[in-house]
Parts: sequence; C-alpha cells; structure tokens
Amino acid sequence: MRHQIYRELTPQAIINTFIINISLIKQLAWRDIIGRYQGSILGLIWSFINPLIMLMVYTFVFSVVFKARWGSSQSSDSKAEFALILFSGLIIHTFFAEVLNRSPSLIVSNSNYVKKVVFPLETLPYVNITSALFHACVSIAVLLLGLVLINGTIHWTIAFLPIIFTPLILLSLGISWILASLGVYLRDMNQITSIITTILLFISPVFFPLSSIPEQYQAIVIANPLTFIIEQTREVIIWGNLPNFTGLLTYFIFAFIFAQLGIIFFQKTRNGFADVL
Repeated sequence: MRHQIYRELTPQAIINTFIINISLIKQLAWRDIIGRYQGSILGLIWSFINPLIMLMVYTFVFSVVFKARWGSSQSSDSKAEFALILFSGLIIHTFFAEVLNRSPSLIVSNSNYVKKVVFPLETLPYVNITSALFHACVSIAVLLLGLVLINGTIHWTIAFLPIIFTPLILLSLGISWILASLGVYLRDMNQITSIITTILLFISPVFFPLSSIPEQYQAIVIANPLTFIIEQTREVIIWGNLPNFTGLLTYFIFAFIFAQLGIIFFQKTRNGFADVL
C-alpha cells in the first residue's frame, strides 16, 4: 500500500491529512488497541472491565470512605449518582492524559517509520487520538449503563456529546503533534507530561464541583482546558441540559487554530528526526 504524505501548511492540512490517510490511521489504531491486550485471556473485554472496576472503586472510596457529596442542588445524595458524576469527569481527563503521556514517544517508538520516505509521520497523532477515543467510548458505555441502572433512562441530550468532544480532540491533536516532535529532541518530555497530567487531574473539577472552589482560585481551574469540557459533558449526560453552544464554538475556533499551529510545528521540525534517531 502506498501511503500519501501531506505537507502543505494550510488551514485544510488537518482535515486533508486525515482524509487521505484514513485507511492507514484505522489500521494502525486497531493494531495499537489490539496490541495492548495481546496475550491476555480476555483480550478486548479488558477495555470494558477496567473502567467498570474503576467506577466501583471510586464509588467506594469517595462516597463510602470519604462520605463525599457533590453538593449541587441538581444531584441527590445517592452514592451511586455521585460516582457517575465523578466518573464522567474522569473520562475526559483520562482521554486527555492518555494522549499527552503517549505523544512524546510517538516518533521515538516508531523510529523505523522515520527513514521510510513514503510513510506519513504526521498521521501518528491521529492514531494516538483514535486509540484514546476508543477507550473513552468504552468508558462512556459503562457510564451510560450505570445511568440506566440508577435512573432507568438516558437523557436525549447525550446526542450533543460528539459536539462537545470535537474541540477537545482538535486541541489534543495540536498538543500531540508538538509533543511528538519535542519528544525526539528532548527525551525528558515523558516525565514532564506525567507531572502535567497529574496536576491537571487535581485542578480539574473531577472530584469536586466548580462552585466549591474558593473564589480566588477559580480562575486557575477555569483556565484549565479540561474544565469547560468536563462541565459540558456533565450537563448533557448527567443533568440532561443543553450544552453552551457559544462556549463550544469559541473553544472550537481556538482548538482548530492551535491544531494548525501544532501540525505546522511538526512539519517544520520533522526534517531533523532521522539525524537524531
């Protein structure tokens, strides 16, 4: 199969790179997903079991041990509902963290592709995103199952979830291109991203509502790129409200510009990959 390389630095580069290499991206993403469970007895079933176990653990730790409550008038004191609220935020962080933590090693771990002139290295972040998105979708399926068991129904507003995820995916793409390139020249990037994702977990409204944060610190949490997406995800899945379309449009424009800058940075720096590796 002849792979197509797209190196034009235009606003359409992000879309065109994906379209002309979609078959390759799907093939590599599926191989990556299967490879994680290679040799295990249950195989892909683990992708469903893992978030289910984590949901049970969070329910026990936060609602039983710490006796935490969400403290919102929209939610009840149900321990199970608290766990679902927490889990919905954790899905967003886990997706973003997986992308960030794997990005610095995308080129280094696939160094055999660097010397292949016909291989489009710019597609590797798409593979990274697709793999993380697969696991996020499995976790969302677990979340919906929990909602059905607790509430007996699912809000129709979940239909807006793809719209909420789109700007986050674009932002993650831009970051992935930048980190994939930096990871070739700076081998410390893996350690740095691990620290960043841990910090993001605790300055995101995953374990607590935004309203519970002291006013002087709210600006820090609001500036976190995950905060808005987490809040909007809960609006459509947990509360059954419409998302903030104006905010999503603003986020989308920023994310698209950032993704464009990311692919430009990647294409400008890729010429030195072979020399370093």
